[in-house]
Amino acid sequence: MREGKKPYKTSSEKQLDEAQQQFTAFDDEIKSMTLDRMNEAPKKEIEPQMKLSRSEIDKNNSMYLKPIKTVSCSPKDKFNEKFRSEYNEAKEYVNFTAVNNEIIGETIDLWTRPFGGMPAEEWKVPTNRPVWGPRYLANQIKNCTYHTMTMQQSTMTGSASEGSYYGSMAVQATVQRLDAHPVNDKKQIFMGSNNF
Repeated sequence: MREGKKPYKTSSEKQLDEAQQQFTAFDDEIKSMTLDRMNEAPKKEIEPQMKLSRSEIDKNNSMYLKPIKTVSCSPKDKFNEKFRSEYNEAKEYVNFTAVNNEIIGETIDLWTRPFGGMPAEEWKVPTNRPVWGPRYLANQIKNCTYHTMTMQQSTMTGSASEGSYYGSMAVQATVQRLDAHPVNDKKQIFMGSNNF
């Protein structure tokens, strides 16, 4: 008997009730997935794209990026002066090579707004060639990842004639969608955990 309810009239009512319980368990599993738990997944190994030679770097190392579009923020949104030193470091131009691991060779189009009180900027970053851009742009490209998830099939025990299946979500891997690598240049010193 169900708790305080009428007994099942048909086997389909019983199956519906079991399906509801399985759906509730699945829903609880999805809700328990946190970003910290997803970030524990191993990083998927990606085959590196072409390496540039020293002569190619020297020949193509003069491209300085500028935003193609700027959208001002609200006049009420003021820059917090406590973050001035971080802002000064983030806006320094660094030499890097951007890589698009999803669509090889395609230009990266993205928006940045690293600090409140700053305008939003749209950037078009060419890939597989050295460019100069602000450190916050290189860091944002470096942080472009996503998680692949899979369903793990498990069997619930039921009656002998029927087997009920339910799944649980599991993070399979973290994939680096876009990447930025510092250009080996004796004049440039990279700082920070991401080499930028």
